[in-house]
Amino acid sequence: MSKTKVGIINVTGYAGVELARLLYQHPEVELASVTGRSAAGQKLGNVFPHLASIDLTIEAELADVDLVFSAMPHKESAKEVIPLLNRGIKVVDISADFRLKDAAEYLSWYGFTHPAPQLLNQAVYGLTELYRSQVASAQLVANPGCYPTGAILALAPVVKTGLIEPEIIIDSKSGVSGAGRTLSRQTHFSEANEDAAAYALDGHRHLPEIVQELKLLHPQPSPSVTFVPHIIPMTRGILTTGYASLAPGKIAASTKGKEELRQLYVDFYKDEPFVKVVEFPPHTKHTWGNNLCLIYPTIDIRTGRLIIISCIDNLVKGAGGQAVQNMNLMLGLPETTGLQALAIYP
Repeated sequence: MSKTKVGIINVTGYAGVELARLLYQHPEVELASVTGRSAAGQKLGNVFPHLASIDLTIEAELADVDLVFSAMPHKESAKEVIPLLNRGIKVVDISADFRLKDAAEYLSWYGFTHPAPQLLNQAVYGLTELYRSQVASAQLVANPGCYPTGAILALAPVVKTGLIEPEIIIDSKSGVSGAGRTLSRQTHFSEANEDAAAYALDGHRHLPEIVQELKLLHPQPSPSVTFVPHIIPMTRGILTTGYASLAPGKIAASTKGKEELRQLYVDFYKDEPFVKVVEFPPHTKHTWGNNLCLIYPTIDIRTGRLIIISCIDNLVKGAGGQAVQNMNLMLGLPETTGLQALAIYP
């Protein structure tokens, strides 16, 4: 039986490179075409030596394939995706261009008017743990952002069950690869090394995505989210810590309450292959190179405050791995296909 042919638009970014690595090892698909305007005409292995086993030339335009991953930047991705959808091709979009349901949010947060607002309701938000059946039947999947993936998975059980007050604080720390491959002073080695800094305190572009999905889980009262991202001197990984006060009468701020909270998370994610509720606070190193999200829920008994910690690899579960997970569902394959690698350590 022939393999499904897939392609990557903009293989030259970090998400595209990670996709190529994962798809090369996938037993049910063939990576048949990759594009990258800045490197068009060059062998993929010459541009990225670690991908030398993939015998492909980077093209300016995509060849005929059955499913496409668009790893273009926001605003640019929609322009590439719309013609593909019109041709009936399945698409997983790794940019933000189809994640938000309100078209007006794109002007507010991304600075452009969305070219196809009618597609926003058609697009399925690709967090499989929440939208598995919709992803399986979708033509267009909007791959979630890296920060929202860790934050939403961390908070979904307690938001959905109403165990916390609507005031939520999310603190996330990301490796520098989350800023992309474009050179900048912020990610220059001598600037980023031995440094840690908060940024986007007036509002990060991933904030409306987080609020949108948490609100869908529990519309009233609407969540009020403070999200502060940080960049830290490592290449991969996101460590997210969520804080919220416990709702009165729902769960006790006690040792028993901690046990009940943990059981809630275990039950919520019991059938999820890529979400693991762990017994101690996870490290980003524990997810380096794999598609897992590790979650540790607890209660600060002294303050009656919920504390949730999650870890992901921002380039795998936060980008390429999650995109492959979505692809598997869209193609009717087992969700874990090609994604069962263990984390790399040390």
